[in-house]
Amino acid sequence: MRILVTGAAGRMARTFVEVLQQAGHEVVGLDRRSWAGAPATMYQVDLLKRAAEDVFRETAPEVVVHSASVTQLAQDRGDRYRVNLVGTKAVFDYCRRYHVRQTIFVGRHTYYGATSDAPLYHVEDDPPLGLETFPELADLVAADLFSGSMLWRAPEMTTAVLRFVYTLGPSRTGTLADFLGGARVPMVLGFDPLFQFMHERDAGAALSVAIERRLNGVFNVAGPSPLPLSALIRNSRRPRVVLPEPLLRASLGRFGLPRLQRSAVDHIKYSLVVDDTAFRNATQFAPRHGQLDTIRDFAESAPPDRI
Repeated sequence: MRILVTGAAGRMARTFVEVLQQAGHEVVGLDRRSWAGAPATMYQVDLLKRAAEDVFRETAPEVVVHSASVTQLAQDRGDRYRVNLVGTKAVFDYCRRYHVRQTIFVGRHTYYGATSDAPLYHVEDDPPLGLETFPELADLVAADLFSGSMLWRAPEMTTAVLRFVYTLGPSRTGTLADFLGGARVPMVLGFDPLFQFMHERDAGAALSVAIERRLNGVFNVAGPSPLPLSALIRNSRRPRVVLPEPLLRASLGRFGLPRLQRSAVDHIKYSLVVDDTAFRNATQFAPRHGQLDTIRDFAESAPPDRI
């Protein structure tokens, strides 16, 4: 199949492009950023420019994987809104205009928010709970909800929203890799939440099987069972520092600690775990990499001075 991947130069999307190419699909990438040595044909254009619509018209994709979202929380809010929500609407407009038969929105399990009163396992019907304490998620939540609305707005097209857990692997890219990759990895005194993650190659495989099965609906996508944050840090061979919450908040971005939004501290206090039963039942997907395999691939890819 001919598959167009938006945001193809992004962290997670590069793995998607490579896995889909290896599965025998004809892949076209679209991104305003460059990707030197890309294994697929790339169009370096802004998603909201006329040239992006031209790519949809000229390449005539059968499937669109929309992964052009801004997740870096230090990014300007106006740019996040423009890309995450306005860009998502534009993608679905192009898909309908040029008769794309299947569209997949690449979401994140952070949609649900990390809160003290949340259920242990989130199912797809659960509402986003973290916006009050983590307003930086608002644009991604809005894009996720808009994509889900296409299930009834555009019944002529198959639409799937895939809410992936954190990914980890040898590329050392992504939210969790950034968190673990600093000089010191922080924990909040008195909190050891469960962290749910999957190997980046398994994420690509999950996307591929979702396309093959023509999934329609909203699905959580996960890997092996979650691990306590302390075990994740220990097995990653990273130095851990445990601090009282007020001291940790005051120290973010200093003393080798990662640069996090203060509101992101809730994500290292409270568990954020999803139930992926619906996806596994619909696809028979099973991750090839276990917890320790995934962590090992991440840890062993670090330069010697970072281990």
